[in-house]
This record gives sequence, structure tokens and C-alpha cells, in this order.
Amino acid sequence: MLKTKTFVKKTRSGGVLKIVREHYLRDDILCGWRLCEECEAQASASLSDEPCSSSELCPQPHFLLPDTNVVLHQIDILEDPAIQNVIILQTVLQEIRHRSAPVYKRIKDVINNPEKHFYTFTNEHHKDTYIEQEQGEGANDRNDRAIRVAVKWYNGHFKKSQNSNVHVQVILITNDKKNKERAVEDGLVAFTCEEYIKSLAGNPELIDRLACISDNSKEIESGKLLFAEHLPLSKIQQGLKSNSYLQGTFRANRDNYLEATVCVHGEEGKSKEIFIQGLKNLNRAIHEDVVAVELLPQEMWIAPSAVVIQDEGQVEEDGEDQQEHLLKKVTTKNVSKPTGKVVGIIKRNWRPYCGMISKSEIKESTRHLFTPADRRIPRIRIETRQAAALEKHRIIVVIDGWPRSSRYPNGHFVKTLGNAGDKETETEVLLLEHDVPHQPFSQAVLSFLPKMPWGITEQDLKERKDLRHLHICSVDPPGCTDIDDALHCRELENGNLEVGVHIADVSHFIRPGNALDQESANRGTTVYLCEKRIDMVPELLSSNLCSLRSNVERFAFSCIWEMTHSAEILNTKFTKSVINSKASLTYAEAQMRIDDANMNDEVTKGLRRLNKLAKILKKKRIDNGALTLSSPEVRFHMDSETHDPIDLQTKELKETNSMVEEFMLQANISVAQKIYEEFPECALLRKHPAPPPSNYDILVKAANSKNLEVKTDSAKALAESLDKAEVPGSPYLNTLLRILTTRCMMQAVYFCSGMDTDFHHFGLASSIYTHFTSPIRRYSDIIVHRLLAVAVKADSTYPDLMDKHKQQALCNNLNYRHKMAQYSQRASVAFHSQLFFKNKGIIDEVGYILFVKKNAIVVLIPKFGLEGTVFFEEKGKQAPKMYYNEEIPSLTVEETSFKLFDKVTVTIMVDASNIQHQKIRMSLVDPVIPGISVPRTISQQNTANDEPEVKKARQS
Repeated sequence: MLKTKTFVKKTRSGGVLKIVREHYLRDDILCGWRLCEECEAQASASLSDEPCSSSELCPQPHFLLPDTNVVLHQIDILEDPAIQNVIILQTVLQEIRHRSAPVYKRIKDVINNPEKHFYTFTNEHHKDTYIEQEQGEGANDRNDRAIRVAVKWYNGHFKKSQNSNVHVQVILITNDKKNKERAVEDGLVAFTCEEYIKSLAGNPELIDRLACISDNSKEIESGKLLFAEHLPLSKIQQGLKSNSYLQGTFRANRDNYLEATVCVHGEEGKSKEIFIQGLKNLNRAIHEDVVAVELLPQEMWIAPSAVVIQDEGQVEEDGEDQQEHLLKKVTTKNVSKPTGKVVGIIKRNWRPYCGMISKSEIKESTRHLFTPADRRIPRIRIETRQAAALEKHRIIVVIDGWPRSSRYPNGHFVKTLGNAGDKETETEVLLLEHDVPHQPFSQAVLSFLPKMPWGITEQDLKERKDLRHLHICSVDPPGCTDIDDALHCRELENGNLEVGVHIADVSHFIRPGNALDQESANRGTTVYLCEKRIDMVPELLSSNLCSLRSNVERFAFSCIWEMTHSAEILNTKFTKSVINSKASLTYAEAQMRIDDANMNDEVTKGLRRLNKLAKILKKKRIDNGALTLSSPEVRFHMDSETHDPIDLQTKELKETNSMVEEFMLQANISVAQKIYEEFPECALLRKHPAPPPSNYDILVKAANSKNLEVKTDSAKALAESLDKAEVPGSPYLNTLLRILTTRCMMQAVYFCSGMDTDFHHFGLASSIYTHFTSPIRRYSDIIVHRLLAVAVKADSTYPDLMDKHKQQALCNNLNYRHKMAQYSQRASVAFHSQLFFKNKGIIDEVGYILFVKKNAIVVLIPKFGLEGTVFFEEKGKQAPKMYYNEEIPSLTVEETSFKLFDKVTVTIMVDASNIQHQKIRMSLVDPVIPGISVPRTISQQNTANDEPEVKKARQS
């Protein structure tokens, strides 16, 4: 059947426009149940031969048909293996797609899982279930009516079926009171999701997974409102237009749950931060939410407190608790920031949260608090009958809502991950918390890998430059299997040098747009944890076919320069090539070859030339104003059997590290120039913005406290100041200043050249830069390879590559993935440091003060590259007298003064008193402060489950 509607609409010119809308209806759409005798030959039947029958409310065979809100809010229930035989209407699916992309993807995955027996019924194109929107009827009411019509049709359809052995019903699942009432009036069987789930005899654990939908009417009746009402979107939009409100992303403070900033993006990419302090002003916003804020009058602006406060969740009473009171006492009006309050939520960015349950002390209570692993997320109130079983487990919880009457949001339990402290569980937690895609590669992705055995053909050799004769070698960290880059250097007949940087040609194997390419683009980067690697591309490529291992033929993309002996580049060539690396060396092995006068093979001679050129290149960079910064990096030595860390040390950098780095930097600059020259609108580049002057405040104050001057008006001035910053008797001071300088820097980001005007890379003092040298582990480099290949006519282009808007969207994802990879790597180091010190017991170490807070000092231990906070207040004891001087900055505790970079001795131990947030705890040993004791015992909690090494440490 064909339905046609004609509308008449007047145009601006006074003419009449005739609009025709066609809607096709069919009479051959099948119901999806294979045993239905009304529908013949249902090849696409998904519903099980045996419908559900385990409900006490509805013991007869039945199928479930949820409405839109049930799918939106109860997706965790629908994903559970116990829930099968569900009909998803086209009406519902369309609404879900419009309202929530993540839920739409999840429900589509469930529908595509044959074991779940979910069936999509296209009711909007069925002649008996399609309905027109009536006059005065809202879109939601029309959709609710369409859902009821479909349920009614299904029940009538199954009654007509000649299969008299089975009498099947279709049950409507809805949490909408009005929709349920109308369904019952129409003679349909309808239950709320909670009613149906509680009636399932064999699955009581499902009750915990029910989303907790708050009832606002009950909230208002209670008269116990802690927060202001969020403004409706219509009022927010008016306020944004009139500049009464500002829109931005809410960023919670990791160290102080009572403070946050809202990052407001302005014109031309400029952004500003609005400071928020206090529970009432935070007004139920959660980290990463998009919010509307109202600026407070300037006389109410304040500065961040510099106090470390964490929500331990003991306080439940109304109004200001003792911690908020403490905050007000220490808050200063000096250097105040624009301060505001959250007035509305524009977009919630909630996700599933990992963490642990804090069991209620009330006996038989089913209401408990869940503490997320991420300290920026508030505690969440959940209902569960499994609290005793879940207590020492890492679990996943999602937020359902945050009533105005509650200090905490409401949520529900989703699933358990495993025992807290278990290495596999903790690794899963940090990957989930940092949104690192880490599932095994799907068959669809793997299907695009080359068929094995793979080899280089005669045709390949015709299309590429044959460089197999060159004495190329790679230099990498020990144990590296994903070798991206290799180098060579030889003398030319004219006396100049030929230097080659050869990069794995990953783009040969990953073609644009296929499933392998899409997965690599989504992952964005390889993530390196302490004892495992989450590959961006499947292992066949990362560790085999793309890896430039020695003594095998591999495809490469080569950047070859002719250079003088003083490292001046005379000309540059780019070519796709075939290479055969002659050696895969570690940094130490390469250094040993360079230093050993008895070694004079071609590879070693090439390394010596490269090392000599690298020193010249580095001096040129530094003379131009490039920064040499520092950050404490650590390396763990693992036990080969248990994979526990048995030694921890800072990474030692050799000359060869710098040698490789210099040529990679030069290759990246040369490629950036080439692709921008060829594609000024769509080159993928990388920039490092100059920090705003205020970022340097802490660095300048730190240098002043040691009578040193640090100039920050340019990168060159900063670099020269750091080079001169020496104090006799303090050999580590310069490193500390460089570490602090690193903390002042902005994040480097990828961008599309056609979408920005500032290309400068501040840290490298380069006018243009990109990433070309690591395509096995960075997707940005694959795109750069594709651009370069088109530029040198080695490959053809494709539409997305030349679309600057799509390139910028890709860059945004790459920046996000890169940031999350960094955070997850740091979390992995922190966790393995805990394991190491747990096995070590209590030790004393020398450290240096890196930051001074109002109630604590942050200490860096150079030996381990470890940072920790030393608090001076102890629970149950009178607080010592403390005075914080913001200008120096310094903290005086009972007559003892602490300044930045002061040398201290601390005790290091693992505090396991909070299983959720086990942490390395530092206590001051020297200087001694009267009245403050140094704990010399590890917390006795959970000693029964300790490893033998830890028990030994306790005994010692």
C-alpha cells in the first residue's frame, strides 16, 4: 500500500509550494516467531520456539515488548542473559537512536546476538500497526499509542495462529503510569519493569540491576531539599543568548570534592575557567557534564583553597558539614578567580563507574553507598541484597538520577569485576575507568589482515625503492617487539652524508574505511601498561609484518636526507621502500657499539656518524629555544613467575636515546613541511601552545625561594634560565626545576591545518610539526603516511582525507585517546608501585618538596620517581599549628618551615586501611616535628589474605 499526503505551503515570493510525502505500508512483515502459523517461512525469525514462562505474574508463555523509556533506562536489565524473547519496535528503536547513541549501540548489539532472541518489528511500515498522529496529540503520546497498537496486534495475531498447543501472550513493559493505565483499559497485559523483574522466580540478582528512577513529587513532599532546582533547557537557552549564563564542561577537582571548574569555550578557540566551590554551588553536576553556570558578583569571587579534602562519606546531615566549614576557614580572597554556580544541566555525560561498595552499618539494610575509583565522581547510593558478597569486590555501577533531597546520586549495580587488589581486576578497572578500548579484535576486523604466509612479490619491488643493501638498524628499549623505526647513515661519493629514517609502512596493510581501519581510528593509540600492551592494531601487524625486525624484508616509508658533516640538510626525498634491517639493538647495545673502539663494522660506523650528527642537531634546536624538560619515569623489573614488581628504578637515558629522538624529530618536521605544502587545508599536524603567563607563577616563586631568576617571556629565555639555574650543594635542584616546568606546560594536540592558524610547537621551538614516525602505535601517523603517499604519488586519495571537518573530528578523538592512554599508564605505574612497596615493607627515603599545600606537602622521591603527599594532621589528635604563606610559598608547622625543593626524609608504606583507595603513604622522618609521630606499622586490615612476602615484611 502507498499513502500520499499533500500539503500546501506559501513561499516567500507568494507562490504555492506542493509537498508530497510518501509512506509505504506492507502486509508481508512477519511477526518473528518461527512457530507462528499465520506467518509462513520466517527465515528471519529471532524469537525462541519456547517463549518466557518463569514469571509468577504471568506464568503462561509470553514475549516482552518494552517501551522507549524502559529500553533507555533499563538497558542493563535487557542485556542480562536471563532476559530473552523481547520484541523491539521500530518506533522504540528510532526514538532511542535520537535520544542516546550509546544505548542505541548497546540495544543493536543485543538484537544482533542470536542467543538473546530479540526481534525488531517494523511496526511503522506494517499496514495494521502504523498510525497517524492525531490533531492535538504530542509526538510522545502518538508513539505510546503506536506501541499499544502493536501489542494489541501481536496478541490478536497469535490468537489467529492455528498452533493450538501454545497460547502466547505479548506483555507490555512500561514505567509510564499513564501508558500502563491506558494499556490495561485496552485489555492488554502491562507491568512496570520492577514488577516483572521481581516476579522472576529464578533470577533474584536482577533486582539489583534495576535503574532507580526518582519520583520528583515525593522529593517535594519530603520538604528536605538540599539543592536548587535545575533550570529547564528553554530558560537556559534564553540565558545563554542574553549572556546571563555560560555553557561549559564541568571538571571536578581530584583532591577536593568541594571544588570544580567549568571550562567555557569562547570564540576563536579561546577558553576561560569559572571556579565553583561548595556543594550547593556545584548543584549535582558530575565530572564531564555540560552545564550552564551563572557568574557570581565580583565581590564574591574567591581563589581555589589549595587544601586537599576528600569525601570519606561520613557526613550525612543537612547544610554545611565540617569539611565545608574547614574550606571556608582556609579560603583566601587573594588572586581570586571568576566564581560561579551551576544553574542547569545541558547534557549529562554519565558512564558506568568502577569502584567498591561501602556496606551500610544498619543491619538488614539494602541501601548502601558505592565509592567510585575515580575520586572526581561522588559516592552513589545503590540498593542491593548482595552487599556482603560484593563488599571486597570491584563492581560497576551506573547513575540513574540525583534527587534534590539527597547528598548523593542514586544508581544501580551492573556487574562484578573481581576481587579488589587482584592484578587482573585492577588492570581491568584502570582500562575501563580511562575508556581504553581493550576487547579482543573482532572477526570483522581480523578478516582484513593479510593471508599467511605473506611475502614480498616482484610487483612490490617494482613499485618501491629497493634499499635492502643498506646497513640499516633499529634502536629501541629492551623487549620491544613493535619496531616502528630504523636508521642508516653512509658517506656519499661527494663527501656528504646520506641519512635515512625508515618507518614501518602500516598504511600499506590498513586501507581506508574498512573495519580494521575504523577500529584502529577508534583506538587511536597503543597503550603501554607496566606488564601488558593494548595494541592499536592486531598482533600480526604490530609485532610481525609491520615491525622492522632484523634480517627480514619489510615495507617502509623512507625519509632520506643528504646532509653535510655539520648536519645541514641539502635535500630531502620521501619514498616507499623495501628494507632489510641488519640489527635490532637496545639503547645500551647501540651505546656499547659506539663506545667500543674495536668495533668497526658498517652498522657501528653508521651509528657513530648518526650520534655525531644528532649532537649537532640537538645543539641547533636548543639554540633556537627548544626546551629540555624532565619528568620522573620509572621502570619495573618483574618476577618471571608471579609477574610482581621486584625492583623499581628511574629510567636511565643514554646518548643513543637522544640520537634516535633527534632524527625522529627531524623526520617529523620534514614530513610536516611536505604535507602542508601539498595540502594546506587538510594536513594533520601537531602543535604545542605556549602556556599563559599565569601558568609559570609556581615556577617563578620556586626559583625565587632559592634566589634564582627564571625568565618566561619566551621559550628561549626560559631554556637559558633553566640552564643557568644551579645552586652549589644542590645537584638535584635543576632537575626539580625542569620537572616543575613540565607541569606548567600546555597539552600538545593534533589539529587539521585548515581549521587553525597557530601551528607553533612551543616545546620544540618549531614552526610546524607532525607525527610520522610511529604508525604501529599511533593512528595520527597512519593518516600522515596517507597524506605523504598522495603527495609523492605513491598512493591515491579518498574523500575523508581531503575533508577538513572530518580530519578535525578525527583529531579530537586522537587527542582524547592520547590523554586517556597517558592517564591509564600513570595509573598502572601507581598500582605497581603499591605492589612493590607492599612487598618491601616500610622504608625510609630521601625526597624533595615539589609542591606546598595549605595542609600538606607533596614530596618527590628521585630514586623511585615517586610522588606522595605528607599530611600533618592525624585523626583523633589535636591539629598542629600551621601557617601557609602563599607568596613564597611555604608551610610552617609548629615552628618548622617547609619550602619548595627542600630536602626531607620520609617513611614510605602502603596504607591498606581503605581497600577502595589503597595508597602509598608518606610520613615525615626528618626534620622532626614535636608532637607528630611517624607510623612504623602497616595497617593490620586484611592480613589473612597477604602474600608470604608481605607477611614477612610485616614481621620485620
